This record gives sequence, structure tokens and C-alpha cells, in this order.
Amino acid sequence: MGRRLVPLTLDNLPDLPGRCRSCVFWELDPVSGEAAVEAGKPELEKEAWISAVLLEWGSCGRVVYVDDVPVGFVLYAPPAYVPRSTAFPTSPVSPDAVQLITGLIIPEYQGQGLGRVMVQTVAKDVLRRGFKAIEAFGDARPEQATCVLPADHLLAVGFKTVRPHPVYPRLRLELRTTLSWKEDVEMALDRLLGAVQKEPVLRPL
Repeated sequence: MGRRLVPLTLDNLPDLPGRCRSCVFWELDPVSGEAAVEAGKPELEKEAWISAVLLEWGSCGRVVYVDDVPVGFVLYAPPAYVPRSTAFPTSPVSPDAVQLITGLIIPEYQGQGLGRVMVQTVAKDVLRRGFKAIEAFGDARPEQATCVLPADHLLAVGFKTVRPHPVYPRLRLELRTTLSWKEDVEMALDRLLGAVQKEPVLRPL
């Protein structure tokens, strides 16, 4: 089984799942996000966001292919590029961290270690750019399928809560720890990136 992790660009953006390709939950503030959906042009806003981040900061995601079939992705960027993050009650993300925005592995390819490889690839990239940690907003509610990663899955793969909240805690993963992960977190990482599978819904925070 050949697998490749490729930086996310405008060329391979169409390889993201359709619901993620047109989701601008994180890329726009709540008001602008809802306006983009109502105007029927979220895909264009997604492209504009990817283009801007690529030009100003560089690669902000990875797409994973297995035998040339796209099977998952992960998205990350400094919080200054993630307008939705300011709407969370536990913001802001720490200045020495990059925000793990969201991710997905399609169900058929979960349990194969792809999640671990994807997150470790992000960690190495972020560390090389001079950041010390990855932070993420978690969803602490059970069985919620949204664009916000489940808090319990983040905790299971080594994130620590840095600002508690009953619904949206902010969690942090020190990168030196990430690079020494062992095989026993493989399944937990797959659960983490496989948890956001259903149609994302823009919702007020």
C-alpha cells in the first residue's frame, strides 16, 4: 500500500471531501461564514483563504493519499489566520503555538496509522517553523459531529487542557512530546481524525 502526504494547495484542494471543500466554519468569522453560505459561494471563500495563507505563511495543511486515492486531510495555521477562533470562549491560542484546525480520515481507511503519520508530519513542520506547540479547541460534548475536534480524543493523544470550559476547552500539545509518540497512540489518533465525519453545520458559539 503506497501512501503519500502532500502539502495542501489550490491544485489538490478539490481532493478534500465535498463537505469539507465547501466548509468555511474556521476560515471566516461567524457572520461572514453564514453570509458566504447564504450567498452560495463558500468554495470560493475557501480557495481565497487557502491562497492567502499559502502566500503569507506557507503550507497550512496536508492531504494523505493511499495508492493515489485521497483518504484524509488535516488543516492547521497560526491563530491570526483563523477568524473563527476568536469567537471561542477559551481563546486566544497561545502566541507560541499553531492551531490544529480540523482533520478527517475517511472511515474505510481508519485504523491504519494514517492519523498518527499525519499529525506527526504537522508537528515536524510546525516545529521547523519555530513554534513550540500545537493547540486546538475541543468539543467536550459527547457524540457531537462538527468541525470542532472532540476534546476527549485530543486528550487521548497527549493534549493537555490549558483553559477549561464545559463545552469548548482549549488544549495544548508540546511538540517535543509529539515527536516521541509511540505506536500505542495510533488508534487514538485515527479516532481523533475520523471523528469529524458528518456534514458540518455553522452554529453560533
